Amino acid sequence: MIGKYNLEQAEKLIKLARESIKEEFSEGKVKFPEGAVFKQTRGVFVTLHNYPSKELRGCIGIPYPTFPVAKAVYKAAKDSAFSDPRFKQLGEEEIDKIILELSILTMPQECKTDEIEIGKDGLMCNYVGYSGLLLPQVATEYKMSRIEFLECLCEKAGLPKDTWQKNGFKLMKFQAQVFSEETPNGKVVEK
Repeated sequence: MIGKYNLEQAEKLIKLARESIKEEFSEGKVKFPEGAVFKQTRGVFVTLHNYPSKELRGCIGIPYPTFPVAKAVYKAAKDSAFSDPRFKQLGEEEIDKIILELSILTMPQECKTDEIEIGKDGLMCNYVGYSGLLLPQVATEYKMSRIEFLECLCEKAGLPKDTWQKNGFKLMKFQAQVFSEETPNGKVVEK
């Protein structure tokens, strides 16, 4: 059983995420944190928010545990800053104006729609070649009901919002430990 991350470990991972983004604008190389906990394979998402508006500025992740957590954070941070197709690439002048949020995921498990717990579960879906993912905090931040969460998941996947009711719709849920800076480069808290 893979354990939870504590605040000190999360601070190191968020620092790694920020340094990974800064690496694009410097000659330096990022140093990964040491220890077995940082070598566990985990799915992660790195979310960037403008400060102080908290507007989304980028969010990309690796949903399945395919990399050690430190490497996954490194890759997800870079992708969130420079490869999220919804936003222009992050500029060097923006680095100190963003808040980083890190979601460390559990392994996705197939589920039925009535097994979803708002505020606890994130969702993934697959249907005829389309897929989508919503982190657990999305439902609470936008005060969604279970049905609204499912509809939003379908839309995120590029599908009509009622697709979750169709045969062949594969639904999975997962949980996440969510850590965020309160201000750019500031104190890290668990949400």
